[in-house]
Amino acid sequence: MYRLRIETLISAAAGKGDRTGYAIARRTGIAESSIYRLLNGEAQPDLISALRLGETYDITVEELMQRQQDTPATEAAA
Repeated sequence: MYRLRIETLISAAAGKGDRTGYAIARRTGIAESSIYRLLNGEAQPDLISALRLGETYDITVEELMQRQQDTPATEAAA
């Protein structure tokens, strides 16, 4: 499983002057509600959104996303 590195996104967005979810949504074309869910850790970006965020803020998807260790309970459920 992968998780969005929220601080990386916030830092990269701030570097382009985008300091709010609204500004990130406007620049990326991703719905504002989706951006706020990402920033609050309530959701994870799909591949297209991760690519948009990375391309917009000049960061790779690998920099934007962090691999999380699967727990035994998660592996058993899969």
